[in-house]
Amino acid sequence: MVRAIVGANWGDEGKGKITDVLAQDSDIIVRFQGGANAGHTIINEYGRFALHLLPSGIFYDHTTCIIGNGVAFNIPYFIKELNSIVEAGVPKPKILVSNRAQILMPYHILFDAYEEERLGGKSFGSTKSGIAPFYSDKYAKIGFQIGELYDEEALKEKVYRVMETKNCLLEHLYHKPTIDPEEMFQTLLEYKKLIMPYVCDTSKYLHDAIAEGKTVLLEGQLGSMKDPDHGIYPMVTSSSTLAAYGAIGAGVPPYEIKQITTVVKAYSSAVGAGAFVSEIFGDEAEELRKRGGDKGEYGATTGRPRRVGWIDLVATRYGCRVQGATEVALTVLDALGYLDEIPVCVGYEIDGEVTTDFPVTTILEKAKPVWKKLPGWKCDIRGIKNYDELPQACRDYVEFIEKEIGVPIKYVSNGPGRDEIITRA
Repeated sequence: MVRAIVGANWGDEGKGKITDVLAQDSDIIVRFQGGANAGHTIINEYGRFALHLLPSGIFYDHTTCIIGNGVAFNIPYFIKELNSIVEAGVPKPKILVSNRAQILMPYHILFDAYEEERLGGKSFGSTKSGIAPFYSDKYAKIGFQIGELYDEEALKEKVYRVMETKNCLLEHLYHKPTIDPEEMFQTLLEYKKLIMPYVCDTSKYLHDAIAEGKTVLLEGQLGSMKDPDHGIYPMVTSSSTLAAYGAIGAGVPPYEIKQITTVVKAYSSAVGAGAFVSEIFGDEAEELRKRGGDKGEYGATTGRPRRVGWIDLVATRYGCRVQGATEVALTVLDALGYLDEIPVCVGYEIDGEVTTDFPVTTILEKAKPVWKKLPGWKCDIRGIKNYDELPQACRDYVEFIEKEIGVPIKYVSNGPGRDEIITRA
């Protein structure tokens, strides 16, 4: 059975923890898109970890973790991250890397920073991890697939050819130092030595595992609002964040994905630029930011303060719909226990009319939130294990969200730890 775990909103919903929890009963965990530009925070008996490339199932000795072909694969970062968790006392996980994954090159990171610098005030708020230049090259067919490392003669010819284009841009558009193609070729040969012990045909591996009845988790990065087709374009990421892409980015048939666990935060947060209708500011925002997550609302990759707001049910309903959610995990509910009343965005006012449908970005930019206030529960809910033991106002909040989004909320996370989660019947 194959299950996808994805985000309903702007990312940072707590997918890492939910993956970590569900990995306990899984055989294989697959990262299927994105790169080291976002982090999944996990707290367990080994400590606190912010993972960036490694799948969130690496802490169990019975699992195999896979870097799928859809990932922007930064090889030195992967090796560094793997070494860091082993040094922290985690048993070395079993990891496989798709021979069709493409390599995030050192110059992708440079081009990302140079382009943000060139755009100035009109920049995209990139994490400068090289993601947009990587996917641009992949679809322009000038990227480097891991499988190409096997033929050194053809690889060298391609490196020299691609560097002609890159150096033209560096010299004439960005006015930056050019790249020595021979050095880049030697870098790729070093990458080959580092990565080859992990490389295999992971699509075939997954095909055989599914045939044997193994349980597979497909772990997504970011959320619906950051999808390049269905999100707040152009302030999006450069790979699809939807469960449907899990089939492509992992190399499994789409009909094998039987469950889509979509993660929703009990309030809203976002990193980077773009429309964010339910955003709050000032002291109100700072109070929520300090109480959110396990160490506040600051990016696991960038350290930047996240933009925060109250839950946006228009965006969440839409995010669950485009994901094809079969169930929802509601996270960070414990952060709201200080509030007398909890504002909830239930609609958008656009040009004097109220809608509950999520619009395209140009119209979204004009939207103003329509609020409904629900009673707060004014107590700490951490440590509660059974749903019926939550305060009535807390259950009312969960059930109001469930009714509005039209998807059953199966999991309620009431703390950052692995065991701080309630499973509803």
